[in-house]
Amino acid sequence: MLVCPVPLEQRPILEYKDLKEAWFFGWASAPWFNFLKPIVLVWLISWLLTAPIAQSSFPMHKLPLQFSLSAAGGALIIPVLLLIRLYFGWIYIQNRLRAETIENEESGWYDGQKREKTAEILQRNRLIASYEVAPILGRLHRVFVSLMGLVVCGSIVWIWVG
Repeated sequence: MLVCPVPLEQRPILEYKDLKEAWFFGWASAPWFNFLKPIVLVWLISWLLTAPIAQSSFPMHKLPLQFSLSAAGGALIIPVLLLIRLYFGWIYIQNRLRAETIENEESGWYDGQKREKTAEILQRNRLIASYEVAPILGRLHRVFVSLMGLVVCGSIVWIWVG
């Protein structure tokens, strides 16, 4: 039996399992409703921060549409930042799973090594990357495109009204 010299916590398959079980990153693999609920909740809470700012620029009683669009657009910043963090975490794991070598650090950033994956491990990792991680990244991509579509629609409405 060949013992892998890479520490357990630095093996891509275990990094994937840890990421999937983590509260924040596991949220991306939840069913659609459970995935969208926190995004909408964070967006609504963000309104508490952006509504007073929008109110000072566009009084709600005089310019309700501009107020709503500016508050809604500003409130998107925090959910978009959270989604970006999710995306970068999952793309990192996908890259580690697809790579032919495992990069590991022994005691710090300066003494890392690369180790070749066996054909069996490489095949298993790439299957996980394709069938488990790729759909999560696809979901995140669709949400980004949808949010950008909403921003474009809001901008068109803003120009049309303004």
